[in-house]
This record gives sequence, structure tokens and C-alpha cells, in this order.
Amino acid sequence: MRLADFDYQLPPELIAQHPAPERTASRLLHLDGVTGAMEDLQFTDIVSLLDPADVLVVNDTRVIKARLYGRKDSGGEVEVLVERILDARRVLAQVRASKTAKAGRRLILGEENVEILGRAGEFYELSFGQDALGVLEAHGEVPLPPYITHTADSTDESRYQTVYAKVPGAVAAPTAGLHFDDALLARLEAKGVKRAAVTLHVGAGTFQPVRSDDLSKHVMHSERYGVPEATVEAIRKARAAGGRVVAAGTTALRALESAAASGELRAGTGETRLFIVPGYSFRVVDRLITNFHLPRSTLLMLVSAFAGAANIRHAYEHAVRSRYRFFSYGDAMLLEAAQVHA
Repeated sequence: MRLADFDYQLPPELIAQHPAPERTASRLLHLDGVTGAMEDLQFTDIVSLLDPADVLVVNDTRVIKARLYGRKDSGGEVEVLVERILDARRVLAQVRASKTAKAGRRLILGEENVEILGRAGEFYELSFGQDALGVLEAHGEVPLPPYITHTADSTDESRYQTVYAKVPGAVAAPTAGLHFDDALLARLEAKGVKRAAVTLHVGAGTFQPVRSDDLSKHVMHSERYGVPEATVEAIRKARAAGGRVVAAGTTALRALESAAASGELRAGTGETRLFIVPGYSFRVVDRLITNFHLPRSTLLMLVSAFAGAANIRHAYEHAVRSRYRFFSYGDAMLLEAAQVHA
């Protein structure tokens, strides 16, 4: 398949610039990957769609205030977007300035003096004089996606974060999880649906475009993930009870599928560059809750692999006609897998 196979026309006004008034107020498009049947629902209908034996797997990563503005020691303005925390004081980051930043130079970010240690591929390795997360919390701002045009404010600080966010490290939210609030999670729990967690720290690379029309030449960005033993056990029990594995978002799905790369789901941590395109054989996830994704994006390729390329194309055409809200602050889909597990 070629890059052009994953394009579609989206009216700009359908790109959600702000979240819905309430987390659960979004619409939900239910798509059957086997039959292609679609149903227009509300997100709260997810309670009736999940069964008591199912397990809902969420990504408990927490978005950090990864964007910083400041100046170089030479005086020029600089913008820093942290890609990942390496340790207490070191980070990898994108550095944007009028001239290329060089190793040994310093950046003044807020009240912090930061040293450029050198290049690490497309990123810079930076060293903070004190706890990096503390500096980001004090002087950084929430790194909203490039298609959201307003400057992050206090509303974004709370709403561009899932209610179950726990482990700091993401620079973009696992947006399918933004539709859940505590009350809805409690209703699912009361029904018997189990909840388990994985951690995948979403990197800025999630917004990088696919530049080659030949998809086999695309190299995915690397992201850290972890799947605990408790989650593997929860999935085993759900399977034994006849339940299904429901991933709350493409990041939860990628973590699970990465952890099952050997053929069997195993607990552990690692780095993943898993690039899922049509033809991929899913091993773990049966159902996927997800938002609508950008044209020509790796995430659109992933959902096309999961629910069928033709089904996704028709669903997106329907969503545009029906004026669904798109992308991070937009509406959601519940996708039923188009294939039996490998």
C-alpha cells in the first residue's frame, strides 16, 4: 500500500480546538470491522457495549509540561520541546532557534541554566542544573498538538490529561482516554469490566509526517513502554472467562502488541518502533477505542489494519458528513477487529 491510500479530505472546522464541555460528552462511532456496519452513539454508551468479562486496558502515562521558551546564552530566542526524560537531570529535546545550537552552549529557560551536551540524532541532549521535571512543572507549558492553534491554558492543563494519568513522561496525551471520567469508570467497574494499565510515553514523533510514499521505507519513532505482570494476568483471566481485550487508545494497543512480539504476551519494559499497517496480524487486542486520526498518519494506518482499510475509509467519510469532531479533542470510535488473532 502507498501513502496516498491513507489520505482523506477534512474540512478545517471539524478539527476540535477545545475539549467538549464534559469529558463524556463526546460522540462515539461504533464500527464493526467484520461487517463494516456503523452506529452513531454517545461515548457514555460504551458501558452497554462492553461485557462484564472484558478487560479495559488503559495507558497511564502522564503528560509533562514539555514546552519551554527562553534564550541562548548569546541572546537569541529559543523554543525547547522535551521528547523524553533520560534521568533526573538529563532530557532529549527538540531545540528551535534562528541558528543551530551547539554542544557546550547554554540555554536560559525560565530561571534555569541548561547546558547543551550534544546531538542525539534529530534531538539534543540537555543537562539541567536541578531536577528536570521540577523545572518543567515550574516553567513549562502543556505541549498541545500542532493542529490546536490556541496557547495552552489552565483548562488544557487538566483536560489534556486522562483522569488515570500516573507516570510522568509523555509529551502528547493518549487521547482516547480523555473521554473517560471517574463516574464512567465506576459504572464500568460496577458492571464487572476489569481495568488494567500499561505505560507508553507518547513522544513528539507521533506527529511526524510519513515522508515516503513507499511505506516500507518509513522508520517509526521510538517510544518507551511497560506492561506489568498484573496486566498480563488480567488479560489471561479475561480470555479464560470468554472476555475481550479492549484497548483504550492506539498507544495501549501498541504497548500490548509490542509486548507480544514473540508470539506470547509477556510482562516487561522496552523500546518500541512497531509500525502497524494493513496485513499486520494482531495478537492481543480485540476492540479498540480511539479518536479520529490525521490524514496520511501512521495512526490512520494502524486503525485501517485493525478494522479494515475499506471500513475505515467509509467510516471517516461518514464522520465528515455527520460533522464529528476530529483529532485530540474530538470524538471517539469503538472499533471491532476485522480479523481473528494470530
